[in-house]
Amino acid sequence: MQNTIIITGGAQRVGLATALALKQAGENLVVTYRSDKQGVKTLQQHGICCIQADFATQTGIDDFIRQIKQKVSSIRAIIHNASDWCAESDKIAPSELMNKMMQVHVQAPYQINLALADLFLNHQLGDIIHITDYAVEKGSDKHIAYLASKAALANLTLSFAKKYAPNIKVNTIAPSLIVFNETDSAEYRAKTLQKSALGIEPGIQEMVKAVEFILASEYMTGRTLKLDGGRHLV
Repeated sequence: MQNTIIITGGAQRVGLATALALKQAGENLVVTYRSDKQGVKTLQQHGICCIQADFATQTGIDDFIRQIKQKVSSIRAIIHNASDWCAESDKIAPSELMNKMMQVHVQAPYQINLALADLFLNHQLGDIIHITDYAVEKGSDKHIAYLASKAALANLTLSFAKKYAPNIKVNTIAPSLIVFNETDSAEYRAKTLQKSALGIEPGIQEMVKAVEFILASEYMTGRTLKLDGGRHLV
């Protein structure tokens, strides 16, 4: 596969919507998923190559890199969307939780970016996009390890942008609320909407448009695109 866009964690929500939009635009895609679900079948029905990959283990990262090198001859972009949203809890030791968050959000993108950089050489201008979280700027008493790992991922953007310029642009998208879960209560939804100046649920297409903007840009690297509805204003 030539000039391929790789999306990690692309079998649901934002990743799924982005993959389908880029496929419709004529892009070649490889999408990873951690566990089998309906989204995988949807991707496959659209002719998208799907690879099972669990980035919570070193073996999972190594196997993914090996498979990409076997299947892909050149890369257009890597979108690091795979994530694990875990809160501090008595059910998991702090050391285990921090290691888990750093493994998925830092080790995996770090190693993948280094291992696959040579595959960008056949494309005029490539992209790496890291998906972080708006709350990196403010922290959280309930998701300390999660946000620490996302902050580290945001810092990787700066270092890789320096390392790979001018051939690869490296940027971050930092979203807040994009779309509610079906199980979210009316009370939670109302409270959450009040946290932003715009006060809306923008929908998954807002993230898709952000990805498309970065891919189309020729002059932005080492930057964070903040999709938070103006939370810093409230």
